[in-house]
Amino acid sequence: MKLKLGFKIWLLIILLILSLISIFVTPHFLQKGILITSVEVNSTAFNQGLRQGQLITGVDGNSIESIEEFTSALQGKYIGNVSVKTTFQVADEEIILFSKDPPAITVSEIPKTSIKTGLDLSGGSRAIVQAKDKQLSTQEVNDLVAITNNRINVYGISDVKVSSISDLSGNNFMSVEIAGASPTDLQALLEEQGKFEAKIGNETAFIGGDRDIASVCRNDATCAYIENCQQSQEGYFCSFRFTVYLSEAAAERHAAITDKLEVNVTAEGGYLEKSLDLFLDDVLVDTLLISEGLKGRVTTQISISGSGTGNTEEEAYEATEESMNKLQTILITGSLPYKLEIVKLDTISPTLGNDFTKSILIAGLVALLAASLVVFIRYRDVKASLALILVSFSEIIIILGVASLIEWSIDLASIAGILATIGTGFDDQIVILDEARQKTVLSIKQKLRRAYVIIMGAYFTALVSLLPLIKAGAGLFKGFAITTIIGISIGVFIT
Repeated sequence: MKLKLGFKIWLLIILLILSLISIFVTPHFLQKGILITSVEVNSTAFNQGLRQGQLITGVDGNSIESIEEFTSALQGKYIGNVSVKTTFQVADEEIILFSKDPPAITVSEIPKTSIKTGLDLSGGSRAIVQAKDKQLSTQEVNDLVAITNNRINVYGISDVKVSSISDLSGNNFMSVEIAGASPTDLQALLEEQGKFEAKIGNETAFIGGDRDIASVCRNDATCAYIENCQQSQEGYFCSFRFTVYLSEAAAERHAAITDKLEVNVTAEGGYLEKSLDLFLDDVLVDTLLISEGLKGRVTTQISISGSGTGNTEEEAYEATEESMNKLQTILITGSLPYKLEIVKLDTISPTLGNDFTKSILIAGLVALLAASLVVFIRYRDVKASLALILVSFSEIIIILGVASLIEWSIDLASIAGILATIGTGFDDQIVILDEARQKTVLSIKQKLRRAYVIIMGAYFTALVSLLPLIKAGAGLFKGFAITTIIGISIGVFIT
């Protein structure tokens, strides 16, 4: 018997092939090495050219194809307080590092698919955030998302997703997901408003953000540096200094304030009677003397200083560097427009995420086999049962293909939606089989038309019931709702 495939079957086959290509043809398809997932900003690795998304194919002349080989190549190199040379082969170039510490990077195996996994499966922290004592409008929460994204980008944090969400009551929130970050890191990042003010007496000379700050010296040792480290009774402390360039309006404001001040002459020179006080979130962080030469003078260049402490000189240096980077970031990005509070904070470890993935695969397989068994018991027909299994596999492949194409992250809620579509897909096929096998005088086309009416009625009922879930629970059911909608739509298309 010769099998003939109609146009619609060929369309389904083409769609399956495109879905498989979307899933398995990744940016690093057929390449070998390990993937850099993040590089610490201002580290030696960053300054020498290592970047997120690059592939490391070799270390010190040794080929690297796995995490184990990478770890083995670096193991034992960084012993003692001596800088050593490490050569990384990246694409068509070599990047050489001289450091006494291992490179400040995180790496992973090259992804085998283009499917993006959500926080539930990849691990990390997620916070649902709202403004304190204020209900944000849609525009206000979108502005907050943009500013938060800018701040996180300046901090150099990778693998982050910031989005606006809302619930059925119309309350707006911001969702922040960061892979690999601890809840403490995320909480510190979000709950600090970062309001910077430079005051002379009770008058504000300038604030953080692009309104008053033209630019901030960063990653340039000539104008941003750690001056010295000294031992104290409590441990060690280091000082930093960097240059800030003010806007013309801020410089004129600074000149107008200083023009009214008297000069105090000391043994060290002449200074104005009032100092420049730096406040961060209304807390005084430093006080700078103003030279008499700046009295009434319009200058766009200001030097900012500060310090950090630690039990050892190395700890003090790192604390000072972190403090300088934080202050630079706040001066660049400005303060968050509202004081925030975290209403829900979750964390998932990557290990637990792997366990979830294994459990879900088993659950999906069991669900598919159980549904197939029900069909076989109902019809006592091996061909019909196999046909329904193939259709369900087709639905899953196309759903994952669409998710890869639109870069939709698959999380636990999304996987629950995929499992739900297996059931609805089987329902559609059972309706077709039942109607086609009805012993009536109707033609096969009439029977199928009647089946389609039932299927489309069930589809639109499910669609309408799922739409409110997109916003329910502050958007936490969004993955389930959208994945299920995509799934049942594909199921109807295949049917």
